[in-house]
Amino acid sequence: WVELKNPATQEVVTMVPECTQEEMDRAVASAQAAYPAWRDTPVSVRARAMFKLQALIHEHTETIAENIVTEQGKTIVDARGDVFRGFECVEYACSAGSMLMGETVENVGSHIDTYSYRQPLGVVAGICPFNFPAMVPLWMYPLAITAGNTFILKPSEKDPGASMIIAELAREAGIPPG
Repeated sequence: WVELKNPATQEVVTMVPECTQEEMDRAVASAQAAYPAWRDTPVSVRARAMFKLQALIHEHTETIAENIVTEQGKTIVDARGDVFRGFECVEYACSAGSMLMGETVENVGSHIDTYSYRQPLGVVAGICPFNFPAMVPLWMYPLAITAGNTFILKPSEKDPGASMIIAELAREAGIPPG
């Protein structure tokens, strides 16, 4: 366990667990198990989950920002900005349906047509630095998840609270475990 201290007061805010290899293996297995069903979920349903997540982040901005102030030491104005910049990425992910369309070109050559498909990759992961605890995770997983991938997020051990709050909001928005 690692002590997480409020940088302004040096008071221990919480204890952060250090992940074991077994826990990491379970996270990967969970994401792998969830992938086939999530990949086959229509993009419109995945985008709807992003719309719900967007609304929930907006509703809980102050809670997330206050957590960033406590764990990371930003001013409340900077912390709100951190959340807002991430919120903008979720907004963008809401429109991913049109970005996921493939392309078709007929008659590239004599009797030759080309087709391209955009398909999910599978299990993807992101490791977050400490300096933008809401924005950086929200740069990563909303687009990856909307595209049909499953995602493993490793927040910084220095300020994991914002990521944990947003993960709970994602679950509430309808994004399944894994």
